[in-house]
Amino acid sequence: MTFEPILNAPIYILIHASAAMIALLIGPFVILRNRRDRLHKIGGYIWVVVMACAAISSFWILEFRLIGPFSPIHGLSIYVLWSLYRGVSYAIARNIEAHRQTFRALYLQGLVLAGLFTLLPGRILNRMLFGEMPMIGTAVMGIGLVFIGTVFVRRLMQRRTSLT
Repeated sequence: MTFEPILNAPIYILIHASAAMIALLIGPFVILRNRRDRLHKIGGYIWVVVMACAAISSFWILEFRLIGPFSPIHGLSIYVLWSLYRGVSYAIARNIEAHRQTFRALYLQGLVLAGLFTLLPGRILNRMLFGEMPMIGTAVMGIGLVFIGTVFVRRLMQRRTSLT
């Protein structure tokens, strides 16, 4: 493992990676906390700000151009910003269940799922973690996607059986 790829990266990548890492670490504390007290609110405010920073800073990352200067990751960034708005709006309206579901989905889709794709060969995180063996990142990403898919299918099947 080497930190050289991230240390030599442009500032917008450093902002993006730092914000995403902070959000990844704070997320479970805020999402899984049973008590919805001052710590939950402060952690939630921090999480929303760093998620917004991660999403906004991604618009300067233009390495994988598919539609003009943009890629599918930019669509995810728009989704993140919209979900942040919705999640906060739900909390203000006291629709706590919608607030909870929005931010749990955003954590999984906007951080965990998107984070797995940063392990693809050629990406900075892949170079940091796997150096001369970039295909290990593809394998780890594949295992992560299978795990998430399995959890998703199990939950879907549980919902179907509970409805009958």
